[in-house]
Amino acid sequence: MANAARRKGGVRRHKGLIAIGTFAVLLILVIILWQWDWFIPLVDRQASAAIGRKVTIEHLHVRLGRVTRIIADDVKVAGTDQFPKSLATAQHLTVNVELLPLIRHRQIVLPLIDLDHPTIDAEAAHDGTNNWTTSDNSNSKADKPSSSPPLLGILRIEDGHVHVVDAKLKANFNIQVATTETPDPDIRPIPVDQGHIVANATGTYAGQPITGRFVGGAILSLRDKTRPYPIDLRVANGPTHVSLVGTIEQPLTFGGAKVKLLFAGPDMSLLYPLTGVPIPQTPAYKVAGNLDYSRERIAFREFTGQVGSSDLNGTITVVPAKIPTIDANLNSHNVDLEDLGGFIGADPGHGAKTPASTPKTPDAHPASTGDVLPNTPINMPKVRAANIHLVYKGDHIKNRSIPLDNIVARLNIENGVIDLKQLDFKVGTGTIFSSATLDPVGSSLKTRAHVDFHRIDLSRLLQATHTFHGQGIIGGRADITTRGSSFADMLGNGDGGISLVMSGGGDISALLPDIAGLEFGNALLSALGMPNRAQVQCFVMDMPLKNGILSTNSFLLQTTEARSIGRGTVDFKNQTLDYSLTTRSSHFSVGSLPGPINITGKLGKPAIRPGAEVVARAGAAAGLGVVLAPLALLPTIQFGVGETGACQSALEDMKTHPASPPMRNSATPPTRTKHRSH
Repeated sequence: MANAARRKGGVRRHKGLIAIGTFAVLLILVIILWQWDWFIPLVDRQASAAIGRKVTIEHLHVRLGRVTRIIADDVKVAGTDQFPKSLATAQHLTVNVELLPLIRHRQIVLPLIDLDHPTIDAEAAHDGTNNWTTSDNSNSKADKPSSSPPLLGILRIEDGHVHVVDAKLKANFNIQVATTETPDPDIRPIPVDQGHIVANATGTYAGQPITGRFVGGAILSLRDKTRPYPIDLRVANGPTHVSLVGTIEQPLTFGGAKVKLLFAGPDMSLLYPLTGVPIPQTPAYKVAGNLDYSRERIAFREFTGQVGSSDLNGTITVVPAKIPTIDANLNSHNVDLEDLGGFIGADPGHGAKTPASTPKTPDAHPASTGDVLPNTPINMPKVRAANIHLVYKGDHIKNRSIPLDNIVARLNIENGVIDLKQLDFKVGTGTIFSSATLDPVGSSLKTRAHVDFHRIDLSRLLQATHTFHGQGIIGGRADITTRGSSFADMLGNGDGGISLVMSGGGDISALLPDIAGLEFGNALLSALGMPNRAQVQCFVMDMPLKNGILSTNSFLLQTTEARSIGRGTVDFKNQTLDYSLTTRSSHFSVGSLPGPINITGKLGKPAIRPGAEVVARAGAAAGLGVVLAPLALLPTIQFGVGETGACQSALEDMKTHPASPPMRNSATPPTRTKHRSH
């Protein structure tokens, strides 16, 4: 029995030794033959599922320890069927992982991420499809327990390269990326001020050459909430230059910024590809200010600058979205209206001159057409690209050829519809109030506009002629509903009208040739038999506009020398005149024949001649009374000039004696002294 027991024990020991030996051999074989590449399929599947794009690696190396190092060789992120080229590659990707925080707190700590020769090839087509948008195959965040974001340490990039091609943006540029002076990850504590990111870009963007340089702080500094992250970005896109220098507080959570933004160039409209903010053409500009963000709002605060010869300052706030919302509160102490020419279709900095300041050269209006209305399409920005709320105030208008003193504008753009709530100009003691709604339809604008002229000081207006003559007050209103792509189109298709009244003095020789821009002004005065220095006592005009044709309800011009009554039409479609003026002089003059003077032809080069019916219509009272309903205009006069005065006397005299010369003292302005005090 004892021998049998000993034999059984020996067998068990023998079997145990065999098992141990077998395990030891197997362990040695595993150690000798172990390949981390066996885990490549698992890693590929997990990475591909995470980003929704096929990921492959050639080799996998792991060095276990308290800080485990994982190295993946020849990493590739596949492209798409439309863009078959690989989206990203790296010769080597090295990641250090601290195990204790992962085991104890499920906190991922990556002391080192090392990318050797990484490349990214980003491509986008005209329709907006691209190769970098990936599917999100992860479960809803609501179904997953919350976890802390990874804590990043040193980022080391060696010879990185990014190539971007975007057909829609007309972009094709390269970015070289690297880190400088990266510290040893085994040194503790790791220096947070080493390992800056440097990126240099060259190529084209928006069809213009682009160069850029970015210098950012070390990635490790992102973990220090008390240490702002420094950035220095400088970009030149064609002639446009932008710099962004300062620090970002808590950039991972968008805690704030202290950044100085400066941009300069020959035209603000060129900023659209860089900012997404639509701006009409402007002259050369340079603007600098403080850029900040908080609560999902980007603010460009307390900026100052120069646009053409106008200064500009204020604050712009942007709420980023697919269609961003922009709030702008802007002010200019001194503004030249020519700098705003791009907003009305003129060349910025070379805007439409007033007739008094435009040199009367043969090229001013083509002799072949005689057209004077600008037919250049209004330069509309991409108004549907953003919703904009703008308030603009210009304290002082500096242009000696424009008789305006200041400007106030309030503008809203919502879903592409432009609502100009207020556009007011101060003219001496008076104001021009205007508002408009513009709805872009195709390439044209569906427009409704209204203008009120309230107590406009004639003496201030005449300063534009640089020949100061006379006193007086101008008032009235104008309305238009139309559709078109230029001012010529709009007037040619418009409905509405204009009513104006002027009460008080004024030199008719200055008013007609200079204010109205009538090159034939002096010839017209001669045809009417008026002396060059006749003083205007009253001017009344009431002309409706229908389908581009301006007709006459009332037209009265009374001076110290004569009374003129007008009738006829102005065709804005063809830019032609078909008008007649009949004058009754206070005294006999060879030129003051008792019949109409006809003005016909193109607006730019009309013909002036006596009517064939001069003799037949001499003294025809009925012909004058038909075109004038004087007392109906008294409310307009009252609103526009604040009193009836000289015009009321002139209208009553006209109603009583329609065919006779004006009474020499019937229209003497009783309030001239009062006007002069203004």
